[in-house]
Amino acid sequence: MMRLLWVKAGKLLPVDTGGKIRSFNILRHLAARHELTLLSYYHGARDARYEEDLFREFPGAVVVAVTERGGPAYQALHYARRFPMAAPYSVSKFTSAAVRSRLADVIAERTPQVTVCDFLAASLNFPPRPVTPSILFQHNVESALWQRQARHESNLAKRAVFRVEAAKMYRYETAALGRFHHVIAVSDHDRALMTQMAPQTDITVVPTGVDVALYRRGDAPLPSRPLVMFLGSMDWPANIDGVEFFCEKVWPRVIANVPLAKFQVVGRNPPPRIRRLGNDSVEIVGGVQSVLPHLHNAAVFVVPLRIGGGTRLKIYEAMAAALPIVSTRVGAEGLDVTDGKDIVLEDDPAQFADALAALLQDGEKRRTIGDAAAATAARFDWSVIATDFESVLERVATP
Repeated sequence: MMRLLWVKAGKLLPVDTGGKIRSFNILRHLAARHELTLLSYYHGARDARYEEDLFREFPGAVVVAVTERGGPAYQALHYARRFPMAAPYSVSKFTSAAVRSRLADVIAERTPQVTVCDFLAASLNFPPRPVTPSILFQHNVESALWQRQARHESNLAKRAVFRVEAAKMYRYETAALGRFHHVIAVSDHDRALMTQMAPQTDITVVPTGVDVALYRRGDAPLPSRPLVMFLGSMDWPANIDGVEFFCEKVWPRVIANVPLAKFQVVGRNPPPRIRRLGNDSVEIVGGVQSVLPHLHNAAVFVVPLRIGGGTRLKIYEAMAAALPIVSTRVGAEGLDVTDGKDIVLEDDPAQFADALAALLQDGEKRRTIGDAAAATAARFDWSVIATDFESVLERVATP
């Protein structure tokens, strides 16, 4: 049994984003076998309900509420004040003297054998040279994410800001990789990018997982209705860009070939620009209590992403539900999938549309790719992934 300390910026619950799903499932497996302390800190007034829920899931958790004002005007001022800093805003905004102090106290009190910095966002709260063996858990290559975001942003002012933040992030991320004793990446692709940035860094890949039993379709037949589904948090820029790209460049060609096709966008907090895309053939569903009914009712799943980083958990979730998937290569980046066997990969809008239409019109092809997808997903159950993660912790931990 090891003594572990896990530091997470932002609320872990509810488990409603890819990063939270990944962290939560690994944490719950580790907590069952080790002495785990979760330090969770978040901005805003104290949320007693969140803290109660967190303590129920992870007894002994430490929570810090970093009280700050909100609102767009304050956020703009908050960014302006941090603009001169060398660290990118997506890191500096999650850095707090209160969190630094509490982290130091917890390390002194609970003497962990290894600490985990979950995402780069929490990293500035760690000492410049941690004494306790420390692991940086990199769900994304953050600088690559910002570079893609700048490349695809149409608003000139935002593009300029994204370029500045991308440059800051590259410098900061390169330095941060060398600060930690070990780095865990989620794909070979991400490890290669990080190795280029910091060649001396020790990096291990622990891939993305899925709760196979939860998402498995069982004996239910695949639906014949031509329903296409996208799943993702709609307050995330990469998902907003992907859905707009799909609706503008791909969907009209699909409808021309399959007039009865319907497209559902499932995910929390769709902004007005996404809601305006709704029409007779496009339904903006928004947040849902459970995604399972939507996954099990869909005929094809799409991942039309052009920006972003890391790996997409929603692909393995759809695969576990035996859904055929059409994705861009960025959307499926880093996942152990094979084009034409357990997924279809297309970047060109017309080719994406034609591949999707062909699947909607061919039930046997949908079934073949869906069955292969389910077999692939079965290899990545969270119980297996958490054991791989645990092995890295054991190698790095203080004896």
